[in-house]
Amino acid sequence: MSSVPPPPSPQAPSGRRFGATALASTALVSALLGGGTVHLLSSHREAAPHAHATPSPAPETAEKATPRFQCPMHPAIVQDAPGKCPICGMDLVSMTSSPATPGGSTVEGLATVAIDPSRQQLIGLRTAPVMEGKVGGTWRTNGRIAQDETRIRRVHMKVPAFVERVYADFTGKPVRQGEPLFAVYSPELLAAQEEYLLALRTREALSQAGGMTTDGDALVAAARRKLELWDVPQATLERLTRTGESTRTLTLVSPISGVITKKDVVEGARLELGATPYEIVDMSRVWVLADVYESELRHVKVGMPATLQLKAFPHRVFAGKVSFLDPVLDSATRTVKVRLEFPNPDGDLRPEMFGEVVLRGASRDALKIPADAVVPTGTTHVVFVSLGDGHFAPREVRLGESDGKSVEVTSGLKSGDQVVTGANFLVDSESRLRASLSALTSSSSGGAKAAPAPAATPASSGHHGGH
Repeated sequence: MSSVPPPPSPQAPSGRRFGATALASTALVSALLGGGTVHLLSSHREAAPHAHATPSPAPETAEKATPRFQCPMHPAIVQDAPGKCPICGMDLVSMTSSPATPGGSTVEGLATVAIDPSRQQLIGLRTAPVMEGKVGGTWRTNGRIAQDETRIRRVHMKVPAFVERVYADFTGKPVRQGEPLFAVYSPELLAAQEEYLLALRTREALSQAGGMTTDGDALVAAARRKLELWDVPQATLERLTRTGESTRTLTLVSPISGVITKKDVVEGARLELGATPYEIVDMSRVWVLADVYESELRHVKVGMPATLQLKAFPHRVFAGKVSFLDPVLDSATRTVKVRLEFPNPDGDLRPEMFGEVVLRGASRDALKIPADAVVPTGTTHVVFVSLGDGHFAPREVRLGESDGKSVEVTSGLKSGDQVVTGANFLVDSESRLRASLSALTSSSSGGAKAAPAPAATPASSGHHGGH
């Protein structure tokens, strides 16, 4: 009778202090984890007054139907009711308003996103239609202009000589076939001239004496042949025959028309046997060396037409053809060297220039989209399809031939679909964030259902203890 239970009022402050501490802790975790824990906190508050009640499936069903609202610029901000973002002040948008991808197709790790028109303009978002057109007819690569190795000539000295005069006096000078290069004095050449003149006089003497003219002809032919083998020009031989007088110096001429690419001679120099005073290249035709990837090699054939465009001549297109395919694949770049031939009558194509080469083959009709609409994921290719009303859904596609500007689509799209071509990487980033956030909120919602049970246990124990 005398022992009266203490009034519950002293415990009330303790309970309030515990509630404030728990509330502060929960708010801190909510700030760190984002929208999922905001939902957990709200569920805990709603469950606390009914700690003694028997749980029923009705609240769970209502929770699933509760809409979620998210900041478009800060996806981590998620609430159960409309409002404004505490960071940027933008209106929160419903997370359940995005329509599903047509056909039920989904891409793992990506989600449909909603972007209002003003934000589309801000990020430069553009779309392009999927349409039918010609594909597979052209393949683009980079090429480097090089000298045609079959059109290079070197001037060699067949006899030792001294340089008396230089006519082609600098590298890069264009010369024509038969044009003087340099004049030399050589005792051997002078002796060979005298032998030729002696053979001419001998043939004439035999002819006047009624002897064997054939012997005289053989002597003349042998002496003339010796001078020809030493690169004495035909004009010099004709002058010798006509005048009957040798000259102290002989002028050597260019064997082809071209450009001097090497000069190693000056006046007064001595040239030994085998010296190479000049190198001349015929630039009327050049090579273009290009690389073709292993996957495109089956399309390239010898004789295939090709075009070349250079930055130096942006409004001109040079026409050529494939002349050779390297039989060995480069293991480092996984490419094959392709050689193309281009006529160069004006000399505008200079060695070591770089340009874009377009190989032109047979084309076919297929669906195609701009190449910049494709977002590679590492193992697959994804595009974002406009669903209307500012919604964009990820779609996995399979690709075919590409010319660098457009790419063939073999599956995943149909004609008339609108795909994102501008800011698609920004859309991809937001889609990944939205998918990650959805996974986080789903896991947080699962934990919120079990949250009221632990809260009810202490209250129930305290009640029985009181009795």
